Amino acid sequence: MNKIAFGPIPSRRLGRSLGINNIPPKTCTYSCVYCQVGRTTAMALERRAFFAPEDIFEAVKAKVEAARRHGEGVDYLTFVPDGEPTLDVNLAREVELLRPLGVKVAVITNSSLLWRDDVRADLARADWVSVKVDAADEEAWRRVNRPHGGLRLAAVLDGISAFAKTFEGTLVTETMLARDVNDGAEQLRKVAAFLAGLNPSAAYLSIPTRPPAEEGVEAPDEEVVNAAFQILAKAVPRVECLIGYEGDAFAFTGNVEDDILSITAVHPMREEAVADLLARAGASRAAVDKLVADGMLAEVEFDGKKFYVRKFGTGGNRGN
Repeated sequence: MNKIAFGPIPSRRLGRSLGINNIPPKTCTYSCVYCQVGRTTAMALERRAFFAPEDIFEAVKAKVEAARRHGEGVDYLTFVPDGEPTLDVNLAREVELLRPLGVKVAVITNSSLLWRDDVRADLARADWVSVKVDAADEEAWRRVNRPHGGLRLAAVLDGISAFAKTFEGTLVTETMLARDVNDGAEQLRKVAAFLAGLNPSAAYLSIPTRPPAEEGVEAPDEEVVNAAFQILAKAVPRVECLIGYEGDAFAFTGNVEDDILSITAVHPMREEAVADLLARAGASRAAVDKLVADGMLAEVEFDGKKFYVRKFGTGGNRGN
């Protein structure tokens, strides 16, 4: 039962998040090339019961009570399992059982079953839902997500759109980028156009930060991630990067180097914005040059403009 609930852990998206593992490894509708839990060993399409809802409730309750005894807050109870959470036919029941704990409920889904009415109804009970959109064209989708043979991209996208129209909670999207797999400009423009129709509260761009399921799968370089950010930002009001740093994004600490690193882990900064921050902090350009020289900050260009992006792999792994 201890393996069902874990944390709470710090999450830039969710504050203090207590994870719920309602699917045994590795049961999923996808076998994503970048998956950091490993290859899918049980491809599935039909929903079924995995754990008794009461067992999930007891495991989560025990974790919440232990956290509170130690003075730790819990902002969200997050279904983020070792497989696809909506394969659990008892998901709605579990959400309702957790309500008396007085903590908001989040679900991080790969979106593959949202074409089903019952899945959309179950997810509607959550307070916060993240839907995955790694690709919006058939070739890239099959290459990056390697879906169950019974899935069709058109149905998946239609299901996501239908859910977005009716969901009353907070909806965000996540797009994981893999080098030379789904990070082309044309592919990203298709993703951006689709996300624009969802009107999410935020669109997150992420990269593999732990060993992926398949050898040879790598994160795009900083220049490509910056380009992806700019493309999505033209379609969605709020875009953020999840590139391996869970620091105090946008918190001005008084240490200009820390401030630049925390901001550029979330948003690439234009050269002019960096100069403004340095001026307000009373710091010189040498602070930025040092971060670049130390391999902590990357200097990239997009559309003839210079941007700064936090270097990957210099801040730890991403939480949920």
